[in-house]
Amino acid sequence: MYMPPTDIHSIHNNQLDDHHFSIMEFSGKVVIVTGASSGIGAGAAVHFAELGALLTIVGRNADKLQETANKITAAKGQAPLLVKADMNNEDDVKRIVTETLAKYGKIDVLVNNAGVLETGTIENTSLEQYDRVMNTNIRAVYQLTMLAVPELIKTKGSIVNVSSVNGIRSFPGVLAYNVSKAAVDQFTRCVALELAPKGVRCNCVNPGVIITEIHKRGGMDEATYAKFLEHSRTTHALGRPGQVDEVSGVIAFLASDKASFITGASLPVDGGRHAMCPR
Repeated sequence: MYMPPTDIHSIHNNQLDDHHFSIMEFSGKVVIVTGASSGIGAGAAVHFAELGALLTIVGRNADKLQETANKITAAKGQAPLLVKADMNNEDDVKRIVTETLAKYGKIDVLVNNAGVLETGTIENTSLEQYDRVMNTNIRAVYQLTMLAVPELIKTKGSIVNVSSVNGIRSFPGVLAYNVSKAAVDQFTRCVALELAPKGVRCNCVNPGVIITEIHKRGGMDEATYAKFLEHSRTTHALGRPGQVDEVSGVIAFLASDKASFITGASLPVDGGRHAMCPR
């Protein structure tokens, strides 16, 4: 007997109506954001709070972390859990999960944002630099995700990793960083496939140059940074570097039910830089 395709579609659409046509929001959802003391992490944490989330914010700098907490409280009134942690310290990483569960009893979203940037080429790098960058940018992500996954399976939650356009394209002068971000992209895809049968999605964003403090912390002085931002007008198709809120909005989207059919994606948020070629 012939069944019109519309019958199948109507069943599917009815199942999706509840969340695909609602406003993106996270009321009652517990979100962990690492590297939340500044930059993209701080912006993402505040944005999640504005959307109703309960936050665990993680960072090394207690004063900066408190600044983020104050912005969250001002935005929504719900004070976040602050976890002062060094992502290279395994016990600190474990505390992120145990303290979150002690306060909230569950985990719905994990945003692996903490990262470091260092300059160096194969001619002047060192194994010490490799270890520093890889330990923070991928080993810590590996550990925290591993620890959070049992809870994310219970909630059918979501993971968003913060990678970089450097994970998609090759750039000279930041060798260890490039390798670490390529690893984050591959980690994202593998975890996405492993957890898909359990209803957990895993994606990453790949920002281009975003105006934060990471480049200065990576060694640029004010004059060099100013030239770098000016040069970004020609290295990004949209003719400018990006702003933090242009990334935080995409992180929230990927974590939300609006992205319910997206997993294993590396989404460039880079003003078109990943699509450009030298001319």
